[in-house]
Amino acid sequence: MTAIFNFQSLLSVLLLTVCTCTYIHRQFPALLDKRKEGVTTVFWKCARIGERASPYISLFCILMALRLMFGSS
Repeated sequence: MTAIFNFQSLLSVLLLTVCTCTYIHRQFPALLDKRKEGVTTVFWKCARIGERASPYISLFCILMALRLMFGSS
């Protein structure tokens, strides 16, 4: 199934997008800061979510990893 129709896959894609955007913004701040308009604003917003909700994002990453390792499909 695609990530759109499977809720767990959708959450994984969203979580990975937030983590990736946050990492890119930490390493190359100008890359996302100059793209605050248009379609790329989604990535800038994901970076902001990752920076401001960092403890919660980390917790969700750990929970998702545990669910993928030990949970059922």
